Amino acid sequence: MEQQQLMSDLMDLLGKKNVLTDATALSVYECDAAPSFKALPDVVVFADSTQQVSDIVKIANRHNTPFIARGGGTGLSGGMLSVQGGIIIALNRMDRILEVDIENEYAVVEPGVVNLLLSQAVQEYGYHYAPDPSSQKACTIGGNIAENSGGPHTLKYGVTSDHILGMEVVMPDGEIITLGGEVEDVPGYDLRGLMIGSEGTFGIVTKATVKLTRNPQAYQTALAVFDNMDDASNAVSTIIGNGIIPAALEMMDTLVIKALEEAFQFGFPLDAEAILIVELDGIKAGMQNQTDRIIDIFEQHHAREVNYAKDDEERQELWKARKSAFGSFGRLAPNYITQDGVVPRTTLPKVLRRISEISEKYQIAIANVFHAGDGNIHPIVLFDERDADQCERVEHVNKEILTVCAEVGGTITGEHGIGVEKMDYMPLIFSRADIQVMKDVKDIFNPTGLCNPGKIFPTAASYEKLGLQPNTSHENIETNI
Repeated sequence: MEQQQLMSDLMDLLGKKNVLTDATALSVYECDAAPSFKALPDVVVFADSTQQVSDIVKIANRHNTPFIARGGGTGLSGGMLSVQGGIIIALNRMDRILEVDIENEYAVVEPGVVNLLLSQAVQEYGYHYAPDPSSQKACTIGGNIAENSGGPHTLKYGVTSDHILGMEVVMPDGEIITLGGEVEDVPGYDLRGLMIGSEGTFGIVTKATVKLTRNPQAYQTALAVFDNMDDASNAVSTIIGNGIIPAALEMMDTLVIKALEEAFQFGFPLDAEAILIVELDGIKAGMQNQTDRIIDIFEQHHAREVNYAKDDEERQELWKARKSAFGSFGRLAPNYITQDGVVPRTTLPKVLRRISEISEKYQIAIANVFHAGDGNIHPIVLFDERDADQCERVEHVNKEILTVCAEVGGTITGEHGIGVEKMDYMPLIFSRADIQVMKDVKDIFNPTGLCNPGKIFPTAASYEKLGLQPNTSHENIETNI
C-alpha cells in the first residue's frame, strides 16, 4: 500500500509519462558504465526543474524512500546505483545553458548539460569548458560535479572543482540552497568545495555557475613511440621534473594500441610497448623552445620516433584516438573494469611492472591507458563475466592493484569516485577515525541517509575482505595485506 501511494504521489506531481515503473524500462537504469555492478530501482522519474527535484525529494522523505540523482550514466564506480531500491531522479531533461557571460568568463548551466556541448556552445566566442573526461561526449556537468571529474587536460587546468564557482542544490530534505556564487571566493566555509566530489550523498545539484577558459593561441601536439614502458614512464617524470607542464601527457600501452588499431586503424605501430601523447598549449612565442626540450627528453629516454600533428585536423585525430580507447576494448574481452588509482609520477615504472606481475600471477589481461602526467593510472582489467573463475581472479587483481597504489604513497581513485566499486578498499588509505569524520560530515548534510545510500563507506565485511579488524588504523595496513 505504501509503495502504491508513493507511485501515486509521484504521478500526481510529474504526470504518468514521467514516471517509469515497468521492469523492462527500469532495467536500463540498473547500472552505469561499469556494468559489473547492478541494482534495479523501484521507480525512475524525470525532473524538468529545480522545484520538481525539490518536490520529488520531499515525497521520498514522506515515504522514507531512498533517492538517487542520475545524469548521463557514464560513471565507472557504481555511484548512481540504487543499491537499496528507491527512486532514481533522471536529470537529462534539465539540459539548458541558462546564461553565457563572456565578459566575466562564466556560464550558468543545468546539471544535464553534456560536457562537450558546453564547449561547443561557447566556441564562437573563443572559449571552452576545460575539464574534459574521456566520456565528455556523453557525461553531464552534474555528474562531473558529483565525481569531481578530470580528464587528459587535468595536468595543466585542474579537475572540476577548479572550474565551479557556484551551485544551486536541492538538499536531502528538499530545501533549495545556493553555494558559492559568480566570483572566485565568497565568505564563510567552502561548502561549494565540500559538495563537489561528494558523489551525490550531500544533495542534488540543479544549477551550476562554471568558469569558461579562453582558447589557447596555439597548440603543439606530438606522439612519441617507445619500445620500452620504463623508458616512456621515465620520460614523463623527466618532463615534469624539468619544469615543463604540458596541457596533457597521456600514455597507452601495447594492448591499447592493438585494440585501437583493430577497431579504428589509426596507424599506430603494433610492436610498440608504449605511446605518449603530449600537448602544449598557450602563447605561440616560446612554444617551439619547449617542444625542442621535450624532443631532447624523448631522445634521452630512447623514443623510437616522434610525430607531430601538422594541423588542427591531425591534432583532433590524435585526441580521437585517445578518447576512443575505452570504446575499443570489446575487441579484447567481453567485459572490463577500469581501475582508477593515483601514484607519484616517479613510481610509474615500478607500479606498471607490478601491474604486469599481477596480470601474470592471475592470468588476467590488463591494458593501460592513463593520465601519465599526474600519475592517474587506469589499468583496464579484461575478463569474461560468464566465467566464474575469472570473476574471482578479477577480485584479487583489483585488490592488489589498489594495494600497490596505496603502498607507494598514492590513492585508490583520481576521478572515478568510490561509489560501490571501491568502498571495500577505503581502509587501505583511511583509518577508522578518518572514515568516522567523513561519516559525521555526511550525516550533517544527509541525516536520514536517504540521499544516495550505500556508497563510499566500508562495512564490517570490507575490513574482513582486507584481512583487517574494523579498528585497524591505516598505518598498519601495509603489513597486514
